[in-house]
Amino acid sequence: MAVKIRLRRMGAKKAPFYRIVVADSRYPRDGRFIEELGYYDPTKEPSVVKVNDEKVKSWIAKGAQPTDTVKAILKKNGTL
Repeated sequence: MAVKIRLRRMGAKKAPFYRIVVADSRYPRDGRFIEELGYYDPTKEPSVVKVNDEKVKSWIAKGAQPTDTVKAILKKNGTL
């Protein structure tokens, strides 16, 4: 089972809001997930990111791979 840390799109049309979740890579983007780690709101200025650092680090230690977008968000936030 390949586990990914990725974004789950929520919100209305043209007003996206993302949750950072841990999911099996075979599940659809907005489908079933294992655990929610935080959220990302790009519509605000500056964009809002709230992440549980301990959960992210524990999932990465277990072998979960963040996607490129999530990796950039976590680096900017200071988690990675």
